Amino acid sequence: MDDRYFMKMALGMAVRGEGFTSPNPMVGAVIVNDGTVVGMGYHKAAGGAHAEIHAIRDAGLSANDATLYVTLEPCNHTGRTPPCTVSIIDAGIKRVVVAARDPNPDVEGGGIKFLQQHGIEVEAGICEDEAKKLNEVFNKYIITKRPFVTAKCASTLDGRIATRTFDSKWITCPESRRFVHGLRHACDAIMVGVETVKQDDPSLTTRLEGKKSLDPVRIILDTKLSVPENAKIFQLDSAADTLIITGDSVSKEKKEKIEKKGARVIEAPVKDGLINLYQLMDYLGHLGITSLLIEGGSRVNASAFRAGIVDKICFFYGPRILGGDDGVPVCRGPGPALMKDSIPITGVRVRQFGDDVMVEGYLCSQE
Repeated sequence: MDDRYFMKMALGMAVRGEGFTSPNPMVGAVIVNDGTVVGMGYHKAAGGAHAEIHAIRDAGLSANDATLYVTLEPCNHTGRTPPCTVSIIDAGIKRVVVAARDPNPDVEGGGIKFLQQHGIEVEAGICEDEAKKLNEVFNKYIITKRPFVTAKCASTLDGRIATRTFDSKWITCPESRRFVHGLRHACDAIMVGVETVKQDDPSLTTRLEGKKSLDPVRIILDTKLSVPENAKIFQLDSAADTLIITGDSVSKEKKEKIEKKGARVIEAPVKDGLINLYQLMDYLGHLGITSLLIEGGSRVNASAFRAGIVDKICFFYGPRILGGDDGVPVCRGPGPALMKDSIPITGVRVRQFGDDVMVEGYLCSQE
């Protein structure tokens, strides 16, 4: 068993914190002494002990002269918790294997350097690509202070997200929908347009049977503040906030009426009659929202791609064909005149859920 074997074990531990660690990264740690795993841990929640500390506590005295495998460079600064580097030294660990360096430009390399200065052997870059993908949200946010944005949609094979009567239940199968609820749990916020609220009346909550989960902050784009007052989003038993993003021309009375329903109404810049999504990302980042899931509808999808805010797509295709051109498309509005001006997708991965297919991929940075 080599370093990659134990690092993959640490990566598996890290995933257990998905959805609970924001704005911190997911981190896993494994301690190995003489070829035997003696301690394991992961970061469970922001403000709580880091993965290394949980693993050291789990290992006890067996951590002495052991090797620590950790998916992210140990911290060497005091935040809400003390620096992990000091605990690693105090535990008597003799070797540390790191998957990825801390992307924070203010601290990158500091933890590794500190450990080396105290006589600990450090090796970095083991399973680095896997570790970076695991924390793609944190890696973007810590540098840009803007959320990592995923655009999700479910469409028929001929590219329609609803019929002409706006019926969309159900294009995809239960397995796909369960995966989407996992996406909601993993993201800080979910965003839709007001037309989606009017047509579908969604709850925009996370529902994962048999698994502890968190609801994302609900964000509704509503330039004219026309959201129905009896919508489900105002009647939820949910700890997550509901934000209605509107233009600056709505009346004070309208705003007060909606805010009495428990939502926060936020005025935002408007561009071409629509909320300026590029500027909105700065505001959401300021609120501490590190990740955003866009679930449509078609005008919001188009606006998001046009604004260049999307980092990743998760497009689900159900094995259905409407066979007409009057349904609701994935994106509504004018597109480019030439194919060379279309948006390229890289790092494409295809997954299957039941009979559905999901295409996952990344957009080249447009920001």
